[in-house]
Amino acid sequence: MTSFPLARYRLECEVRTPLRLPDYAGSTLRGAFGGALRAASCMTKQKLCDGCPLLATCPYAAIFETRPPAGGTTLQDFSQVPRPYVIEPPNWGARDYAPGEALAFHLVLAGRALEQLPLLLWAFARALARGIGPGDGKAELVRVVHVGETETVVLAGPDETVVAHAHAVPTGLTLADEAVTLHFETPLRLQRNGRALSARDCDAATLLKALVRRIALMHEFHAGGPLALDFKALAAAAHRIGERKDLRWRDWTRYSSRQQQKMALGGVVGTWTLTGDLAPFLPFLHLGQWLHVGKEATFGLGGYRLASGLT
Repeated sequence: MTSFPLARYRLECEVRTPLRLPDYAGSTLRGAFGGALRAASCMTKQKLCDGCPLLATCPYAAIFETRPPAGGTTLQDFSQVPRPYVIEPPNWGARDYAPGEALAFHLVLAGRALEQLPLLLWAFARALARGIGPGDGKAELVRVVHVGETETVVLAGPDETVVAHAHAVPTGLTLADEAVTLHFETPLRLQRNGRALSARDCDAATLLKALVRRIALMHEFHAGGPLALDFKALAAAAHRIGERKDLRWRDWTRYSSRQQQKMALGGVVGTWTLTGDLAPFLPFLHLGQWLHVGKEATFGLGGYRLASGLT
């Protein structure tokens, strides 16, 4: 867990034509990114990836449409293979950007996706140049910064090359901590029987099991293979964790171009304090600050920052 390859990058852009972003731009950025990445990666120009003879070596399929291996996984109760990236959009709230204004957002990459950083940044640059959001406002990617213990410029200009850099994740909390507080800044969608849980119905065990499952699958598919975890023991330990919640529901809808309809994707935000024997979960809680938790984490839902102690 301490060597999980993981990095957060800040993409700094300059708006070229009037650009409007919705209340939550994660889905907008993800859609534009996916289209540009597919255009850059696809050699066969097939309409669908299924049946493509190059599927096994295609970076688009590996990153944007990750599929389970034929032999199965150590965790069989999962509905979707996690993608090795998270897009963290600007802060909540619709905004109009004028030409010349700065636009910045973050991209988190995990495991082997880090090897594709130049391609992924190029895809984002193409997506921004083609236009995003209502009206297809355009922007130019002008700089990329790796955000770690310190900040390192890894792309100094649109015509530069990506600079080699380390991917060390900042040190987490000590194993002596018996209380931590999660500050959820984007809606958390935990589900039970296919339905999102309300603030009242969320519980610590469901949160921790979802977090462990997400990180274990992320590591298995995209990093160093299966983690040696006792999932039954971790599940039992999760049910012994105490909690104190100050959560509220935040509604949000997005339009799905694939399903041709609006989708309600609200979730809970606020603070959630966990108490008890947290030692088995602290590595997962720490990594979750990069990888997020819950449904639709790829476009930034379930994002939190972690603080030691009670609030």
